[in-house]
Amino acid sequence: MHNKSQTEPKEEEGHGVGSQKNTRAMMDDPPLKQHLKRSQRTKSSSSSSSSHITNLDDGCLMHIFSFLLPIPDRFNTALVCHRWKYLACHPRLWLRVDRSVKDSSEPGVFPNIETAVAASRHVKLMLFVPGDTILIAAGGSHHVANIQIRKPLCLIGAGELPDDTTLVCSRGSDSALEFLSTCKLANLTVRAELGCCLLHRKGRLTIDGCILQCESNPLDYLSCPIVSTASSSSEVLPSQTKSNSDGVFVSQTRIEGGAKAVLTSGDLALQRVRVIYARTSLLFWFDVEQMCDQIDHDKPL
Repeated sequence: MHNKSQTEPKEEEGHGVGSQKNTRAMMDDPPLKQHLKRSQRTKSSSSSSSSHITNLDDGCLMHIFSFLLPIPDRFNTALVCHRWKYLACHPRLWLRVDRSVKDSSEPGVFPNIETAVAASRHVKLMLFVPGDTILIAAGGSHHVANIQIRKPLCLIGAGELPDDTTLVCSRGSDSALEFLSTCKLANLTVRAELGCCLLHRKGRLTIDGCILQCESNPLDYLSCPIVSTASSSSEVLPSQTKSNSDGVFVSQTRIEGGAKAVLTSGDLALQRVRVIYARTSLLFWFDVEQMCDQIDHDKPL
């Protein structure tokens, strides 16, 4: 009886030591070790990444936001939180044109497009992305005439559709806007009674999701939505990318009226035309750039 009672604890003791050995063996298993390390790294990286971006000061965040496309990227950052909304809508990143604003002392807000263009910065192009962004308020018509843009700019309509923001060029003006630098137009309607909507002389002009309207009466031969007098730059090196050259690049844009949609008088020519028929209009995609051997120089659209 005495021997039996002595052996029972030994069996229990041995069982406990065996379980500890099994646990150690499982922990020493290489696949399990790798899985635990991966899970720990994932938790630490997710927590650190979420904290790093919020720990940046306002100046750093605003500098990061300046590299984002105004629409939709920078606009979407304003929806994250109150702080990001303040930084993403800061006058340093946007210039606004709003005719209803009576207090001219409000920073970054201007009564018309001409004063906003004059107040914009002359920044050096980086990756050929336009510099300052001018957000033009929706509703009503903004009157423009022969406004020369010599700085890299991005002009964007603030409405949901291009019809919501209209630039009107009156009779007697050669053009509504004249471009002598790399610029972008988006979500805008430009209307010219006579003359042209957009006069392109130099730089890379991008027109995205706009409406260009000219006269459709018997005087339509005097008007043209897009006129380009640019010449391909002889200073462009062969090693430089194609996006560096002058040209007009149109996408998803409605063109109405005028004798011709595009008129070129430099050595740029119309290329890669694509037209899609919508319910009530035609949407155009095309490029006006350095002429290829196969392209007829005087071919209008």
